Amino acid sequence: MKRILLQFDTDAHASSFDAVTALDAGVDHLLSHCLVNTSNVVPLVQGAIFTRGPQDLNNTAIFIGGSDVEAGEKLLAKVQESFFGPMRVSSMMDSNGCNTTAVAAVISAQKHLDLSQTKAVVLGGTGPVGRRVAQILGSHGAHVILTSRSLPKARHICSVIDGTSGDYEPAIIPENGDLSSLLEGANLLISAGAAGVQFSNGEDLSHSQSLKVVIDLNAVPPLGIEGIQSTDKAKEIGQLICYGALGVGGLKMKIHHQLIKQLFEANDQIFDTSQIYNAAINLG
Repeated sequence: MKRILLQFDTDAHASSFDAVTALDAGVDHLLSHCLVNTSNVVPLVQGAIFTRGPQDLNNTAIFIGGSDVEAGEKLLAKVQESFFGPMRVSSMMDSNGCNTTAVAAVISAQKHLDLSQTKAVVLGGTGPVGRRVAQILGSHGAHVILTSRSLPKARHICSVIDGTSGDYEPAIIPENGDLSSLLEGANLLISAGAAGVQFSNGEDLSHSQSLKVVIDLNAVPPLGIEGIQSTDKAKEIGQLICYGALGVGGLKMKIHHQLIKQLFEANDQIFDTSQIYNAAINLG
C-alpha cells in the first residue's frame, strides 16, 4: 500500500522545502494543501482517516507546516480533536522548522555538555525556535536564562513553558549589546533571534571564563554572533566550541527525514517538541 503524506500548510503557498524533504524521505504520494486553518481542516482529516481501514491507517500521515508557528500549534490540536478510537493517523508539527531546528541545536550542545549541570543563555528566547530550545534544555535540568528585548515578554514565555519542570529565568538583552553580565557563569549560549539580528560582536564571548559552547542558528547576514560562520560545526575558536546554522542544519535535516519515515510505523504517533526530541536523541 502506498504511503501518503498530507501536507497541511497555513500559508498561501505550501512550503516547497517541506515538500522536497518529504519526498526525499521516501513518501510515495504527497498531497499538499495551503491556507489550512482550524475552520477548514476537519474535512481534510476525515478524508485521511475514512478512506482506509484501521489496519492500514499507518500508511497515511499528516505534516503541519507554514511560517506561523502559533497557527501550526492550533492546527495540530484541532487535528488531534478530529480523531476518535482507532480512526487516527500519525501527525507531526514543524512550522517554520521550529521543532527540528531546536532539537538539533540542543543535541549538538549535548555532545559537549551535561545539560543537568549547564547554565544556558538563549538569545531570542521568545521566538519559535528559542522558546523550544529553552523548553528542551530546561526539561533536562539546565538552568536557562531566556532573553528578549522585552522583559514582560520573556517573563510570559518562562511562565508558559514552566510546566516542563524546568528552571527558567527571564532577562532582557542589553541595548548596548554587551552580554558580559548575562554570560556570567554560563556554559552554553544559543542565539535564536530573527534573521538579520546581531546580538553580539563576539568580544564579550572571549572574555567569559565559563562559556564552552556557542551555537548561532541565524544563517542570514549579519549573523547573530559575529565571528561564527554559518558552516562552523564543533569548530574550536579559542576556548569555545562553535556551531553555525548550517553546522546544525545537517542534523536538523537528518532528524526531519527520519521522523517523516517514522510517521508510517504506526497510526497513533504525535510529534511535537518533546516527542521529536525523544525520537531524535539517538540520531546525533
